[in-house]
Amino acid sequence: MILPYEGTWPTISESAFIAPTAVVIGNVTIGDDASVWYNATVRGDIAPISISDRSNVQDNAVVHVNKDAPVVIGQDVTIGHSAIIHGTTIEDFVLIGMGAIVMSYTLLGNRCVIGAGALVSERMVVDPGSVMVGVPAKSRSALDEAAQAHLDGIAGRYQRVAANHRASVEGNRT
Repeated sequence: MILPYEGTWPTISESAFIAPTAVVIGNVTIGDDASVWYNATVRGDIAPISISDRSNVQDNAVVHVNKDAPVVIGQDVTIGHSAIIHGTTIEDFVLIGMGAIVMSYTLLGNRCVIGAGALVSERMVVDPGSVMVGVPAKSRSALDEAAQAHLDGIAGRYQRVAANHRASVEGNRT
């Protein structure tokens, strides 16, 4: 469902996939080949949300803002199932695990990983290439080359799956 908020409609690339049960509201920009999956909510009501090219917001995730803290999601970012993203900046090639919570005013550096269930506290700055786990999230290690290469492919795989879902959804319309 794509809805306006106070007269502002989301701007969504024609190549993006928005699942039929996803909700995208208000001042939201979604880039090329990005995807928002089933039952995810992206609510740009009191500040803007930008989801860059090839990034994906998976099933049941919530992306929301603070009045003074928009959400900026870089390219090739994967936001796992049931994650909560609130008023943060996420650089490129970041993986946020299932059920993770990223609080407001945070910065997630390029190629970092936020482990499943982790809590990134307000105003935390996560260094590029870091692996963060736990509640509250703490650095466990730096990504090695193999892990970085794996990160490079995750968003691309979701892009291909999104294309298949789009074809299925469009094929089922009467």
